[in-house]
Amino acid sequence: MSTDNRTGVDSLTAVALAAPDRVAVIDDRPGAPARTLTYHQLNRCVNRMANGLRDVGVQPGDKTMWLGQNSIEVVAFSHAARKVGAVSVPLNYRLADDEFDFVINNSDSVLIYADVAYADMLQRLHVRTPKLTHTVIFAGPGPTDPDGRPVGMHPGQTAEVDFLGDDHEPPPSPAPSKVMIYTSGTTGNPKGAVRNPSAGGSQVAGLVGLLGYRPDDIHVTCGPLYHSGPAAFANLAFLMGRTVVVQHKFDPEDWLRLIDAYRCSSTFSAPTPIRLVLRLDDETKGRYDVSCMRVMIANAAPWPFALKEAYVGYFPPESLWEIYGSTELGVNTVLAPGDQLRKPGSCGKPAPEVDIALFDDDRRRVTEPNVPGEVFIKASSVFDTYYKAEDRYDADEFDGWHTVGDVAYFDEEGFYYICDRKRDMIITGGMNVYPAEVEAALERHHKVFEVAVIGVPSDEWGERVLAVVVPHEPEPGQPALTVEELHEFAHSHLAGYKAPSEYRFVDEIPKTGSNKILKRELRERFANPVA
Repeated sequence: MSTDNRTGVDSLTAVALAAPDRVAVIDDRPGAPARTLTYHQLNRCVNRMANGLRDVGVQPGDKTMWLGQNSIEVVAFSHAARKVGAVSVPLNYRLADDEFDFVINNSDSVLIYADVAYADMLQRLHVRTPKLTHTVIFAGPGPTDPDGRPVGMHPGQTAEVDFLGDDHEPPPSPAPSKVMIYTSGTTGNPKGAVRNPSAGGSQVAGLVGLLGYRPDDIHVTCGPLYHSGPAAFANLAFLMGRTVVVQHKFDPEDWLRLIDAYRCSSTFSAPTPIRLVLRLDDETKGRYDVSCMRVMIANAAPWPFALKEAYVGYFPPESLWEIYGSTELGVNTVLAPGDQLRKPGSCGKPAPEVDIALFDDDRRRVTEPNVPGEVFIKASSVFDTYYKAEDRYDADEFDGWHTVGDVAYFDEEGFYYICDRKRDMIITGGMNVYPAEVEAALERHHKVFEVAVIGVPSDEWGERVLAVVVPHEPEPGQPALTVEELHEFAHSHLAGYKAPSEYRFVDEIPKTGSNKILKRELRERFANPVA
């Protein structure tokens, strides 16, 4: 959302004026009464936060961070930061202390708005985060002693009720508000990708038209709002004046409850949550009506073909869309429902107003079908820079084109297929192996729940292909998955050099908070040289 440059009116304010009684946001958690705000009420709440930010001295361009699971409060704060022209910085609540320390200090945030659940952590880190001069705690008063007095408070820490200002509309900021979202850190320390969320307006309008969104759609979150994808599509719903149902913390059956209870018709999801939904037994799934779902955006990581087949067996088949994109480059391709099963492995054709080019290692443009090349993008939605890592931004820019290092090819019909991240490609015996292709093949085995493929050192081949597998729990009376089964299955679906030479069974594959597999951790764990 943004401020309309022609009228100077913030987009949330405009919706609140046009449809004050329309429900804006619903926060419905098991065991607690549902909380609902209309657009008029949400705008008043946002104004109080915005004026609270101004009252403590936050200036346009200052970094302001929020920390917490999905809630009305974090939704309102991101809008409030925009209204004062501050940079909104979502913080991944799943980080360890050292990771929190890095992101807080790297971002130069002057204020953090945090759920009370993280008050103790922020107290521990206080001496390590000197630039963070204001800590505002919401959803509770924070730790207290036996007499009910606050304890552990550091200078600048306050409860939300003491932070809020009055509810008048703050004056428009002279500077455009920006967001800074830290990338997942799959290859090292995360980087702050800075972007202007109001850029690419016509590109967004084209996407809305293509996806067929309607003003009466009810959007339900599926994943944490600190991640760019769930946040972007929730903000798009607010921009259109739609109702957004925020699930506090993902639970598969509770998510189905929300869809059924509120007749939710749009969402955005990584593959893992949908795997968990579809893994529920038929009796549980049968309790909920999901026929209202119209637009499911599949993203964050590739959805395997087997998962898509399972999805369309339970949800309306015409609801499944897939997009390919990134925090840095926005939405780049779209695969329509009619092509999901017709084009297995494809991420679709270029999104509206997006130019895509593939280049080889010598920066020659790939013009022939079925020839892999590094993906470069030109679009108005491309991010501005990496904060304090402009050299990385420059390294990924070429003649106005931008890349995040993915490798893809296109077919004769112009559909794109992502092979993998360039840095994740495996070279074994001089042959290129793309882990995503091997993963997609193995996940079609009915006993495989999830798989990650990595390259590990080999004295003989340079690298060898290793598959880290999470098996399904075996059905009663049925044998568990074996390495021999997988070996035979892989060789029947893949060229011999692509088939894994080793399998490791694990209970869980490490992921970032946005459900991207941390292959760096897997390589560190399993990269023991074997001939």
